[in-house]
Amino acid sequence: MKTTSGLSRGADKSWVLAAIRRIEADFQRSSDTHLIPLPLPGFPGVDLYLKDESSHPTGSLKHRLARSLFLYALCNGWLREGSTVVEASSGSTAISEAYFARLVGLPFLAVMPESTSQEKVAAIEFQGGRCHFIDDPMSIYSEAQRLADKFGGYYMDQFTYAERATDWRSNNNIAESIFDQMRLEKYPVPSWLVSSAGTGGTVATLGRYVRYRARPTRVCAADAEYWVFFDHYRHRDPELRVHKGSRIEGIGRPRVEASFLPEVIDAMVKVPDVWSVAAMYELSTRLGRSVGPSTGTNLIAALACMDEMRASGESGSVVTLLCDAGQRYADTYFSHDWLQRAGLHCASERVAVAASLDSGEIATSLAASWQTAGELPSDPGR
Repeated sequence: MKTTSGLSRGADKSWVLAAIRRIEADFQRSSDTHLIPLPLPGFPGVDLYLKDESSHPTGSLKHRLARSLFLYALCNGWLREGSTVVEASSGSTAISEAYFARLVGLPFLAVMPESTSQEKVAAIEFQGGRCHFIDDPMSIYSEAQRLADKFGGYYMDQFTYAERATDWRSNNNIAESIFDQMRLEKYPVPSWLVSSAGTGGTVATLGRYVRYRARPTRVCAADAEYWVFFDHYRHRDPELRVHKGSRIEGIGRPRVEASFLPEVIDAMVKVPDVWSVAAMYELSTRLGRSVGPSTGTNLIAALACMDEMRASGESGSVVTLLCDAGQRYADTYFSHDWLQRAGLHCASERVAVAASLDSGEIATSLAASWQTAGELPSDPGR
């Protein structure tokens, strides 16, 4: 049940319409994100592309989600003038929602784990938002609802509404954008679309869109080490829980979220955290700019898909997401001391990732580290 007080229908509707116009005007001022080719000598028959979501005004993939969530709430009559917007978020969604809350003149409060990077906290506060920290990752949902009730506000609830707030048929969703940008490439219809799943909303959009457009493209979801989605994909148990926070900020959920739709996913790859960080470092070097850790998770999953294509003699393209920039993690994932404390020192893993990208032969240590399900072989490289 959504928390919002009753609307005064006359005056409040005019505020709602004005808020929607501000959001739509902001969208018109923003260009689409870039699609970056990443040459890989080890995979001559496979072209890899990165959809650079860090170029959004708020710097991450979550800008699309936040815009959709605000429009969904406004059009459903759930937001009113003066109401406090509350969200449960580890950072990037909160930054983007704080941006849109300020755009329409609403206060914003983010409920997040204490481990959230200080760069993300500062970015939320820069957008005019406030942060409320918790210890137990499982309490983030109830605490967000409690605060929304306390302030007579609205709990945005990205984990429930991500898959339904986005119009996966049109409205410049990320899948439509990818296919449009791929039109003039050598392999214009991707063999694989690869995305990690924080809420599951982006993966749901990708999976639904390729079915709606009758594309042969397969969709692969990437999973962090401490996360329930992979096991849910295999066993379809909605009661799964993990009582440990994810070490890959922005992805990794302690419970099965309503927006995660396993039926529209063709495969999953579960990536150990140390390999995600190793791939983050290697990709940052190859791009000449830093990327965040969930992008490293995406790269490892993309490698699994490319290895499947190479093994089966298939040529084609793979598109994955550059979720956000590494500047947000200067004091965490890009800090040697922090990596040591977190147990994520990854020098040997990075060498193995580089060798796999350059040779096209997946390093034995990397192949032994990931788990796969669905339309990917459980024995990589064979």
